[in-house]
Amino acid sequence: MTASNVSPVIADEPKKAPPDTRKTSLYRLRTHGPVADEPLRSFVLPRYLDRDGFAAVPVNHEGVRGLLVSGTVAPGRADWCHPLSALAGRLVSEENRTAFGLLLVRTDSAVYGLTYGMGHLMIDPARIDPGFGIAFAVRCLNEDRITKVRRQLMDARGRTDENSATRGEHIREYGIEQYGEIVSQISGQISGVGLTFTRDRKRAAHVTGNDRSIKLHIGSSPAALLHDLHQIEEVCARPSPLPEFEFIAQVRPLGPKSEQAQRLDAHLDAMLGVAGETRIGLAVPSECRTRFEFAESFRLTMPGRTRQHFDLDVDDLVSPVRHLPSGSRLKTLRRGRVEVFADTDGADRISGRSRADHWLTAEVSDSIAHYFYWQGCWYEIGADYHTAIERRITELLARPVSVTLPPWSRGESHDEGWYNRQIAAQRGYVLLDKDTVHTKRFRGGGLEIADALGPRGELVYIKKADRTAALNHLFAQGRAAIETLRYDTEVRTKFVAKLDTLAPGHPVDRSFRSPTLVYGILLKDGVALTSESLFSFAKVALLQTATALQGMGVNLQVVSISRTNATGSEE
Repeated sequence: MTASNVSPVIADEPKKAPPDTRKTSLYRLRTHGPVADEPLRSFVLPRYLDRDGFAAVPVNHEGVRGLLVSGTVAPGRADWCHPLSALAGRLVSEENRTAFGLLLVRTDSAVYGLTYGMGHLMIDPARIDPGFGIAFAVRCLNEDRITKVRRQLMDARGRTDENSATRGEHIREYGIEQYGEIVSQISGQISGVGLTFTRDRKRAAHVTGNDRSIKLHIGSSPAALLHDLHQIEEVCARPSPLPEFEFIAQVRPLGPKSEQAQRLDAHLDAMLGVAGETRIGLAVPSECRTRFEFAESFRLTMPGRTRQHFDLDVDDLVSPVRHLPSGSRLKTLRRGRVEVFADTDGADRISGRSRADHWLTAEVSDSIAHYFYWQGCWYEIGADYHTAIERRITELLARPVSVTLPPWSRGESHDEGWYNRQIAAQRGYVLLDKDTVHTKRFRGGGLEIADALGPRGELVYIKKADRTAALNHLFAQGRAAIETLRYDTEVRTKFVAKLDTLAPGHPVDRSFRSPTLVYGILLKDGVALTSESLFSFAKVALLQTATALQGMGVNLQVVSISRTNATGSEE
């Protein structure tokens, strides 16, 4: 053998040191008494403690006191082997194997669960502290470096929205509606926390806090782990969130045993007995969302019956309890369980056995507050809702205005078209009213981008309104125009070409990346536009529109148009 055929050997080559941290999901668990007295096995679902191939071993190692539970599940031949064999004309026989790891750690103030693989399925869901992840995140995240936000819309549609930005953006850029959504997950960089991961590194730590856990780099040695848990506890002990995140923490769950929650339970129980109830919807619980995209079937177990469903809808959950006696419907639903499988045979489980009522959302409103049922908890939406709405409307109306909107005089022919021409008669303004942009997308009808263009490129929208519906139309028109200009290249190109014809050289930003949008409003009888004079439902619609526009980088201005009489004097 020649020298060229021999692999070089480096004497005493140092071995690569193991990483001092590992990204881990961390749960804080609810105890029923003093932390020191809580049996750690009580946090684990019994079927995993007794399962063949699983071991539960006490831990007392260099200060770490806890319980280690681990094991592997091999359910057998994968369900896709049969169709793949049929397609390929040869036998395919492969087996799924899933590993579970859970380390329960007891500190002086709490019990934590560190999970690996599918280890989170072993934790009793009822023992998970649902406020832990979000409470930690909103106390230490850098508001300028948020990378992902997931929020649940507070209505019966059960809709979940998720937005991400790889490099991170300010929390305001995500367009979160302050009193219309539950933020169930938020990710980004943290600052001011002395974790092992950040101790000797120049880059910041990245964490994800959700309504069940925190996902972050945790120290891999006993001393580092205990240090990191102590740092996390210090953050959670801070009395309030950072100012930019206060609105996220304002949506709080009601205590399940509180008088209010029990009253709402009775209300929901009655709703479950009504066929076609529109205030109840289906929503995927957070504990099942991670792998929900792989779902092929669902097993719904209710007292006395078990059924496999290829799809799951609201009626599958509600119909088994609808005809039960009043007061027993919700209790029965809470005893039901839903499991998610990645196969149609119900062999490849990808979720735990979640409570059936966790798959429902419901909304209840009264004259004072708004309540939302989600994942088995009732949320009160803003005890200070009215005060917050008034404050935000006042702030919005107080913003500086960059356009001049003349008084609107009385006259039989003085409609919105007439008034738009008065605006356009001013120097630097351009009339756009009824001058639509036509594309195939609008089926020949065309889109009216705005009523007028201001001297600095402001898109101006005008409405004379004596009811909420007219203002809702105004707000929707402006939002739709901005979205179309931003995302429809054909519309943007045609609109810019139209501007070059109507007003060559006009200083409008042709990219529409940060446009200024102006709503000019004349209320009935020329009443000044204030928080008190604006219709209640219009306030909510305006704030929702303002939030959406802010997320698109729009500078929103709202102008109150005054009224003049026949002589031209202001009323």
